[in-house]
Amino acid sequence: MKLAIFLGCNIPIRLRQYETASRAVLEKLGVTLVDIPEFNCCGYPLRNIDLKAFVLSSARNLALSERENLNLVVLCKCGYGTFRMAEYLMKENRRLREEVNRILAKEGLKYEAKVQVRHLLSVLFHDVGTDAIKGKVLRPYEDLKIATHYGCHALRPSPIVQFDDPVAPSLFDQLVELTGAESVDWSSKLECCGAPLLGTNDALSLDFTEKKLTDARSAGAHYLTTGCVFCQLQFDTIQKEMATNGGTNHQVPPILYPQLLGLCMGLDQEILGLDNNDIDVTGVQDFLAAEPHLQSVQYTGA
Repeated sequence: MKLAIFLGCNIPIRLRQYETASRAVLEKLGVTLVDIPEFNCCGYPLRNIDLKAFVLSSARNLALSERENLNLVVLCKCGYGTFRMAEYLMKENRRLREEVNRILAKEGLKYEAKVQVRHLLSVLFHDVGTDAIKGKVLRPYEDLKIATHYGCHALRPSPIVQFDDPVAPSLFDQLVELTGAESVDWSSKLECCGAPLLGTNDALSLDFTEKKLTDARSAGAHYLTTGCVFCQLQFDTIQKEMATNGGTNHQVPPILYPQLLGLCMGLDQEILGLDNNDIDVTGVQDFLAAEPHLQSVQYTGA
């Protein structure tokens, strides 16, 4: 399987471990990633400022993927939601699509809706498959409880993003349980992390974060796992700032899903970038089974 990888603006600067862990995990699972140097911003920051510029930014990236005849894997859920929205708008608005393509034609590009956009978690679940992932788990976790945070842009608006059931999603929970960990049930699982409000209404943003952390802790979670840049930064960087500034220290460290998966697949902690998280997550290794999982060692699939 060969896919174009879209990193977006924040990952290379603020969350490099998400990239390195994802690359390592996908390589282990037989996925070849192709970097397209001409990729630009997905357009997300422009969505409520200039709709045409928003769509054009997304369409250019999609057209570049089409030029290479490659489907697109996106790590950030904001980026994923942006691409899916742009696809929808161009499908529903012929004039918008034609105008975008007139601009793209200046670079010899054209958007023709020929590629699929997938979030990393969708690629793992649907394209790689649960059997292949389980077969690569060498040391499953034991007695580890994880709270899954789905994020807003993967689930809503559901007819457009088509990631999972928006009311009762299970994809992420199933991926977590492939590692041997238990995905705990917690009441605010599907609520916003608070990141979109940061810088606009900091008090409300922190209230959202505080509520989610309290709930995850009450549900017995040792760690919280994410698959989105902004959600990870909110639960990691902002949670640490909250504790440092005298707020409640809930001690629910967030771990990116490819970090969680990569460890039980036998990938090195340094490759997965565990030390780059603001809140220490290296303790998750204490939950790994003492001995290799023989069935996984003998697995010969992808």
